[in-house]
Amino acid sequence: MPLIADKRERRVHPVWIAVAVFFRRYDLLQIFAILALMAVGVLFVYGIGQQIGGVNAWLHWRRQIQWGTIGLGCWFAFSLFDYRKLGLLFLPLYPAVCSLLAALLFFGTVQFGARRWLSVGGFSIQPSELAKFAVIGISGWLLSRRNVSVRKFGWITAVLLLTAIPTVLIALQPNYGTALVTLFCSLTILFASGIRLRYPLLLLVLVLATSPLVYRYVLKEYHRERIAAFLDPEAHRDGKGWNQIQSKLAVGSGGFSGKGFMRGTQNEYGWLPQTVSDSDFIFSVIAEETGFAGSALLIFLYALLMISIFRCALAARDAFGRYLCAGVGTLIGTHTFVNIAMNIGLLPVAGLPLPLVSYGGTFMLVTLSLLGILQSVYAHRSSPDKEEQEEESLP
Repeated sequence: MPLIADKRERRVHPVWIAVAVFFRRYDLLQIFAILALMAVGVLFVYGIGQQIGGVNAWLHWRRQIQWGTIGLGCWFAFSLFDYRKLGLLFLPLYPAVCSLLAALLFFGTVQFGARRWLSVGGFSIQPSELAKFAVIGISGWLLSRRNVSVRKFGWITAVLLLTAIPTVLIALQPNYGTALVTLFCSLTILFASGIRLRYPLLLLVLVLATSPLVYRYVLKEYHRERIAAFLDPEAHRDGKGWNQIQSKLAVGSGGFSGKGFMRGTQNEYGWLPQTVSDSDFIFSVIAEETGFAGSALLIFLYALLMISIFRCALAARDAFGRYLCAGVGTLIGTHTFVNIAMNIGLLPVAGLPLPLVSYGGTFMLVTLSLLGILQSVYAHRSSPDKEEQEEESLP
């Protein structure tokens, strides 16, 4: 006769349930990369401020922490929000951002010869950064609609027109670097949506054919000087080539292990432009103080972040999620590549910040918000039926 054992219902502690839900919903690789890069940014913004002294010694460091904290709050909020309902957000956001960009041309604050900042309630915001958020969102949402097909030229034209309006407004500031990044993000989403290859090739031919006219009649004089300094820095070492020469010297002088934290001389003695050494040229400071080892580690962290974005794209439930991943991956990848490349002399100085590391508020908030949306894409990666079954099976 078989023994009958008392079977007691095993109850799982709520803490373990919360841990299980956290590991199932959140991409730990993305979280680790974000926090590590932000920590690097706060550390070196503090160090640069201490070297320069004055108001920047504490102001920039504190603001970086404040923006990072608010940005993490935005990341967490968007990670909890169902990304599939964000189309309702992008529809009013797009015209609002375009209105801010138009107002910027008349009421914007002029800094470094450009109108890029708008003062609102005592705070300065950069609408061009918000435009990246809006363009990625509206392009991805439109192309994911069932009745929209990139096989039809009319829909391609509609997406390009939606992209062209903010891109032109950004270029009029002038801010050509951000304008090109915004355009590139939209084009990448178009490519991910399955656009026919002949259209990108036609666009490439058009760009190459018109580039001499753009160089002659569109670019400002200082833009042409930057290109000339990039091609021959030594011939312009007393002008536009100075920053690039000093930036390369900072990177090269770091050696393998660097000079030590806050012991770099290029920034301390003012050889690097101290007004942007914690933003555009922060990679040079990091490379000088941590050397090749620190620079490689920083690039490795960005590689982890990009891997998490690609993995999210592959696991996305629908086309909207994949297009968001394509746009955000292009934004972060382009900013990272261009910033590092201009610091080591592979590209002209373009004024694009290093994501999550460079000093700056609006770009920090936009980047973390977009990554929070991707976290939502990752959290909803399961099929609807499977997700419902998993939720019902939890104790």
